[in-house]
Amino acid sequence: MTTTPADRCADLADAAGDPGEGTAPPAEQWLMIEHPGPWGRLALRESGIDPTAVASLSSWARRVNGRIALIRRVARRTPARELPYRWFRVDARPGHEEIRTGEFTNAAELSLAGSAQGRVWPEPLALVCVHGRHDTCCAVRGRSLAAALAAEFPEATWECSHLGGCRFAPSMVLLPHGFTFGGLRPGDAGGVVREYLRGTLDTKYLRGRSSFEPMIQAAQHHARAATGAVGIDDLRPVEDVRDGGSGRRVEFAGPDCTVYLRERHIPANRRLTCATEPVSRIRVFELLGLRYQGPVDRR
Repeated sequence: MTTTPADRCADLADAAGDPGEGTAPPAEQWLMIEHPGPWGRLALRESGIDPTAVASLSSWARRVNGRIALIRRVARRTPARELPYRWFRVDARPGHEEIRTGEFTNAAELSLAGSAQGRVWPEPLALVCVHGRHDTCCAVRGRSLAAALAAEFPEATWECSHLGGCRFAPSMVLLPHGFTFGGLRPGDAGGVVREYLRGTLDTKYLRGRSSFEPMIQAAQHHARAATGAVGIDDLRPVEDVRDGGSGRRVEFAGPDCTVYLRERHIPANRRLTCATEPVSRIRVFELLGLRYQGPVDRR
């Protein structure tokens, strides 16, 4: 399916003002596999990777609530370098954040990437979705963002396959925490990464943290807005209670804040990805109330 700039999903979402909170791809574990391309639309299954390895890695992802992405260095348009390639496995759960890495030369070694010990990788990673065969907007918007980041953070930055939420392109995830950002301008991306390296977040483009379910992501968004808390470990969820029907009450600590919200759907009648047909509605998380009596933190 071809699209024109007038009906690309990210342009339509921008015009509609789609809220990004609560849209980070859900994943407690991440596995990145170096693969120079080309990538098929369904990257893991359609990019020439050995089917045995695909089956093993897919099983791992189901067991651990994991997400798998193919990665490559930015703007690599030369023939693929010789093996070995690299893998990164990330634990994004709060309190367990860690990146491990290893190398592989064949399908048998790649199949073990989900469980191999590897070695600790001490630096954060920045992944930018550029997966054009999955969505045109990711390629059009993602490549300039990846190039800008790679100029400042060459070792940390990787192009990656589909992250989710194509209408929020360009999308970037910062690991090991799994903070996902959307709609970033190339000139702003370096500042977002620098904040993260200092242990704080630029919340303007933040969609959520992958290790939290969408409702918790949205609740934390509103809690950050109310309290001004920007630390990466601020606002730990301590209780999540259904509050009648579709309503939820989410309580956070550090600082203490309680958010009341509900899931609902609003009309859309447009495509949410460039490669699919229009949908009639989209999911949003409506803020019903918030309780916070502490000082506003504007670090």
